[in-house]
Amino acid sequence: MASKTFSKSLLLFTRFLLRRPRTTSHKSHGGSRPQHYRPPAPDFPTSRTIVSDLELGLLRSSSTFPYLMLVALEAGGLLRGLLLLLLYPLISCLGHETRMRAMVMVCFLGLRKKEVVRVGRAVLPKFFMECVGAEGFEVLMRGRRRVCVTSMPTVMVEGFVRGYLGADVVVGRELKVVGGYYTGLMEEMGEVDLRLEVFGSGRVTEDGVVGFGGCEHCAFLHKRKIFEYCKEVYMVNEAEKQRWHPLPRSKYPKPLVFHDGRIDFRPTPASTLCMFLWLPLGFLLAIARALVFIFLPYALSIPLLAFLGMQTREATSSSVSAHHRGRLYICNHRTLLDPLYIAAILRQRRVTATTYSLSRVIEWISPVKTIRLTRNREEDNASMKRLLEEESGDVVVCPEGTTCREPYLLRFSPLAAEVCGEVVPVALTSAVSMFYGTSTGKCKFMDPFYFLMNPIPCYEVEIMAAVSTGSIDGKECSSREMANHLQREIAKALGFECTSLTRKDKYLMLAGNEGRI
Repeated sequence: MASKTFSKSLLLFTRFLLRRPRTTSHKSHGGSRPQHYRPPAPDFPTSRTIVSDLELGLLRSSSTFPYLMLVALEAGGLLRGLLLLLLYPLISCLGHETRMRAMVMVCFLGLRKKEVVRVGRAVLPKFFMECVGAEGFEVLMRGRRRVCVTSMPTVMVEGFVRGYLGADVVVGRELKVVGGYYTGLMEEMGEVDLRLEVFGSGRVTEDGVVGFGGCEHCAFLHKRKIFEYCKEVYMVNEAEKQRWHPLPRSKYPKPLVFHDGRIDFRPTPASTLCMFLWLPLGFLLAIARALVFIFLPYALSIPLLAFLGMQTREATSSSVSAHHRGRLYICNHRTLLDPLYIAAILRQRRVTATTYSLSRVIEWISPVKTIRLTRNREEDNASMKRLLEEESGDVVVCPEGTTCREPYLLRFSPLAAEVCGEVVPVALTSAVSMFYGTSTGKCKFMDPFYFLMNPIPCYEVEIMAAVSTGSIDGKECSSREMANHLQREIAKALGFECTSLTRKDKYLMLAGNEGRI
């Protein structure tokens, strides 16, 4: 017992001696200018070049595992993500540099460069923005010229740092590529290359460079070299960052309207483990929910689905309660299940869903009839009129033309306002906790299945009062004005924001195509 007490006391004493002091000085690049290590104050200098550490100076958590796991899952698949999770207990025992190299090797080896670039542009920015601290963001915005330094591969962070933070320079780890595929090996950057990339060919002291990082900024060689050039370095420790506030969406430098990927949560080791443990049960639960949707009448399927964990909240105006067939329902687009939920609220299966592009698999298993639109205005107008007149059923149209996950509405097509004299707006919103039920990738036929795999997916449907398409507040209007009016009314009901973005904008940004199937 005495030996254990002595060993414990010796260990605590050793940690005390080796602890990192709050204030110290290092040799500067010129040898005569000291660096001041202190947390950022309200009078943090402005009109200077600010060199900020992404993980230790901007993000509220310095762990890089969630972002590497996202690359493994979204670009490599579930098996690669599982391999990273299983190896992580061993990898975490390694030093900073060796640990990063090992995780990068597991995540990137054999991946196509094009796919990783897509993940860095379309998937990771959402998770980075949600982890940015408002206090660190304010420091970065005080610099006229902004330089972000990261220990992660550049391809992961460049789209976010340049596109959403407005950084002028990104200094990360470059990866070796052979034949368009990553080898998993990181290239080294020399000191001269670092200086030229970050500061240019002029003298560093003339620009008054200020650094902002964390107490462990010297763990990686390229970070240590860059911060040695700074006139002053302001530091923040992990305890202080835990008191930081998330950056409000209203302060985002660029609205985050579009993002892609299947994962909805931040994949920490614990949450990723829970996801893999849930997958077998989620797979069986999704099949059961799909069979209930397809084969049982809505009078039975709705309570049974509620028993299986699918929450549905509905609100119907008095003018629609006495329902008659042959109505055109205009709704915003959240997932491919939108027409099914509207049909369930109406308690009838004679509902036709119109879409611009849909996989054949979804058409085969859909419980409601689906009709493809051709993007030819005259042909689509005639087809929808024929459906309303001959089928004696209801028609559901999503004028956005594609789904949007965030609280925004894309521009509405005026086509729906030209088909008939009265339409019924429907406001939809959905919530998931594990998997997104939308995508822009090649496996779009799996979208509904991923939505059904969530533990407790939720849908809210509000059928609003019927609207005459010929006038707004008694004044005659065009189809374009009516489309904008419907967009505003649905956005108001949901608390969303209206945008002028379209389906083409979304797919060009996330997938590099126009979204045609």
